[in-house]
Amino acid sequence: MSKENFEFKAEISQLLEILVHSLYTNREIFLRELISNASDALEKRRFEQTKNDNQNDQTPFEMKISVDKENKTLTIVDTGIGMTEDEVKENIGTIAHSGTANFAKQLAEGKESVDSIIGRFGVGFYSIFMVADSAELITRSFRDGSKALSWTSDGKSGYEIEEIKEETPFGTKIVVHLKEEFVDQFTNENTIKEIITKHSNFINAPIFVGDTQVNTVSALWREPKFKITKEQYNEFYSFLTYDTEAPLDVLHFSIDAPVQFQSLLFIPEKEHGMFGMDRDNWGQDLYVRRILIEHNCKNLLPEYLSFCKGVVDTEDLPLNISRETLQDNLLLRKISISLTKQVLSHLEKMAKENGDEFKKFWSEHSRVFKTGYMDFLNKDKFANLVRFNSMQSADAEDLVSFAMYQDKVKDTFGADATKEIYYFYAPSREAALLSPYVEIFQQKGIEVLFLYEPIDEFIMEAVREFDGWKLSSIEHADLSTLENLSNVEDFEAPKVEELNVAEKASFDDMLATMKDYLGGQVAEVKISHRLTGAACCLSNPDGTLSSSMERVMRTIQKDSGIPQKVLELNPNHTLLRNMLALYQKDSKDSFIEQGTKQLFESALLLEGYLQDPHGLVGRMNDLLTQSSTWYLQTK
Repeated sequence: MSKENFEFKAEISQLLEILVHSLYTNREIFLRELISNASDALEKRRFEQTKNDNQNDQTPFEMKISVDKENKTLTIVDTGIGMTEDEVKENIGTIAHSGTANFAKQLAEGKESVDSIIGRFGVGFYSIFMVADSAELITRSFRDGSKALSWTSDGKSGYEIEEIKEETPFGTKIVVHLKEEFVDQFTNENTIKEIITKHSNFINAPIFVGDTQVNTVSALWREPKFKITKEQYNEFYSFLTYDTEAPLDVLHFSIDAPVQFQSLLFIPEKEHGMFGMDRDNWGQDLYVRRILIEHNCKNLLPEYLSFCKGVVDTEDLPLNISRETLQDNLLLRKISISLTKQVLSHLEKMAKENGDEFKKFWSEHSRVFKTGYMDFLNKDKFANLVRFNSMQSADAEDLVSFAMYQDKVKDTFGADATKEIYYFYAPSREAALLSPYVEIFQQKGIEVLFLYEPIDEFIMEAVREFDGWKLSSIEHADLSTLENLSNVEDFEAPKVEELNVAEKASFDDMLATMKDYLGGQVAEVKISHRLTGAACCLSNPDGTLSSSMERVMRTIQKDSGIPQKVLELNPNHTLLRNMLALYQKDSKDSFIEQGTKQLFESALLLEGYLQDPHGLVGRMNDLLTQSSTWYLQTK
């Protein structure tokens, strides 16, 4: 055939101008597009050979990229299926299909978006004109009897197609004549290798730059799990994350419905400071047919599972024309929902079958995982996985789940078990065990979960119940129910004589006097039914928020005031009995006021509300001075 010239219509030139100058945000993408097209051609040839049982041809499946700075060219050659004349017009001339004029008009008027081009125009090839003055494509179809063709264009006026008489191997060769400003960048072999590694490293065919194969790491997620060794997983993880330690665990999924995708995720051995300086550097790499579409994609897994590192690859996800952004978020959401359930199910299996490994996971990644308390879609799975230290744990490293809590209570109380899971916030295990609120639970042998981080209470508020058992702060426990339970065998209650009628009346009067001394600082001063060893504690008058949750909320609201609390007093404590004896002798004795304020501010100190310790310390020094004097007089 003689040389044929094809002119672009005016609207085609307009559309090409938009595509070349507005569609892509990164100029290097043109190379990814060319490699992707070459990869498709190689796969089509592989399919044709298999279908026709043609195994005679031994031409390797590969692509080669070369650069020539002197001639300002970049060349990519593949041994794929190649194209006939009709296919060149169809594939490379796709942009000239009917409907283009109307589309260009709507695009110019703002009635269409660039994203909507997908499926109507195959324009990835034309991205070369972002960096090229002109391009030449030489191709010969793999099919017998096909002739070689040359296609050339400047991406502006049109293109030419000419038959080549010389002997030409099947496949496709593209020569990109670079614009002057891109010559140094895209004739640098190291730059080309970096682009390939970044975008096309897992293409299923060797990619050579010069004599060096660049993509030497295989797409391991596409391999059957039973064929992959632990060493291969570790090597791939190291390549992906640059982490020198082996991963704690590997999650390899192949999902067929509702969206087909494959995923290879890793749980690192150590937490790498997501909430530090590198906070936004999380997400998984999203591939479509082995081509990287988005690095650190944050739409695949929720942030509380961001400790998972790895890749997700799908055949089904449609993209906008530039492949730089996702066109159909619905499918991506389906992938995310499915992948999230798979990860949570895997963690549940780990917790059930390998407790030591799960303990390592919790130690390193619980801080991130706990932020998932708002994932109501997976509320039950999340609740199954959270762990806490507890009152009956052997030490601070011992972990208890909600289900384990239930089993403990059932074993202890049987049918008498109250269907409540009690919890208490404290800054440490030592502080929790010394808290006045815990006393009655120690006395009755009822398990309590200890919360050491503010987020733990948000978890309790979000979960609310587990398997029919209500999650309750011990500050709001029904004391009348607890008092009816028997004490544990080794509990020894303080031996104190009960108050007689007159003493009870005097004690009530003393409570009223103490309330007067404290004024509006407390809502009420009353006898406590929860205390056995401590002299006093504070409780919320409305019984809604726990003290720690109230502090968090007041911090959020920037409220620095001291909330009005109820002061609960233990009538059997020696200090209160001594104060009662003093009150009966002289209700105006100064020690009553001094002791009242000291008890109240001590309780505030324990609750974290005491803002000015000077009064507390001053009274403490006075009392120590007096008591030391009395002590010396007895010697």
